[in-house]
Amino acid sequence: MTKVFQERISKLHDFLTKQELDGVLITSPKHVYYLTGFFTDPHERFLGLVIPAQGEPSLIVPALDRQAAAEASSVQTIYTHTDTQNPYDVLKQALPNGLTKLGIEKSHMTVERFEAMGQVIAASSFVDVEEPLREMRLIKSADEVARLKHAVVLIENALTETLKTVKIGMTEMEIVADLEYQMKRVGAEGPSFSTMVLAGEKSALPHGTPGTRQVQAGDLLLFDIGVKADGYVSDITRTFAVGEISEQLREIYETVLAANEAAIAEVRPGVTFAHLDKTARNVIAEKGYGEYFMHRLGHGLGMDVHEYPSVHDQNEETLRPGMVFTIEPGIYVPGVGGVRIEDDVVVTETGVEVLSSFPKKLTVIG
Repeated sequence: MTKVFQERISKLHDFLTKQELDGVLITSPKHVYYLTGFFTDPHERFLGLVIPAQGEPSLIVPALDRQAAAEASSVQTIYTHTDTQNPYDVLKQALPNGLTKLGIEKSHMTVERFEAMGQVIAASSFVDVEEPLREMRLIKSADEVARLKHAVVLIENALTETLKTVKIGMTEMEIVADLEYQMKRVGAEGPSFSTMVLAGEKSALPHGTPGTRQVQAGDLLLFDIGVKADGYVSDITRTFAVGEISEQLREIYETVLAANEAAIAEVRPGVTFAHLDKTARNVIAEKGYGEYFMHRLGHGLGMDVHEYPSVHDQNEETLRPGMVFTIEPGIYVPGVGGVRIEDDVVVTETGVEVLSSFPKKLTVIG
């Protein structure tokens, strides 16, 4: 078992011991990957990692994944099940005898699977293991930060190529199609979330849906985009001017940029997430746009595009080295347009490293 996975399983084992569990069952593919190095999308088939109180962990995978699991996983013992077998009978073999108290991921375990598992497992108590997993994932290792950087580089490369093709008359969806082609072309597995390209008045929709709106002169064009690569994701937002834009839109852009940079300048160990949010929000409020910034400043980033922590003005948790999150202030004026500028940052021992590097000065395209 490689050292990094051994350390992660050991931390989860510490939780198991403190909670006096007989074992832990991990069923979400992302956490199986995080703890073993093996990733698969099992679809409707059962996937599980068993960590017993005594003895070595084991994997339960669909038979068609056996070879891939053996090659990628740090776990030596692998059980398989075919499409005609009951996977819970196989699970029973992997779990400790006399099991009564089992750790599970409650947010991932469906009622259907829980009931099916109950037919073959006699456990009478189930404990959620999401909290220790969340705490482990909160502080990124150097390898994780490197993977996140790589995902950022890929999306910025894809955006660079797509911007060369944008012209007046293109629809939002045509731009999305080119972007997602470029994501694959530069080496990403695909988008890390639904690619968002919004033009004109639609840029004032924080979670708008790309459609047939055509790019026009005088528009703002907002890109909220990211990719997945090597198990980790990126998430950046940039807003561009299509030709000459109004003075109001220029003011909105410069205000959001100032808020983004002010918040980034405050990132360092010991500062609270609330302070970061308030710093950006105050910049926007002082310009009279406070009511048009209606979402949190950012969110955690890692294997998921939205993970813990949440960067808002009520979160008094302090920053620690290794935390990775987004800083994405925005102003959205209905019927006029919106601007969001989003960067991915990591807290260092002395301050901050900004993982995203795509230029933020207002750029005219088209």
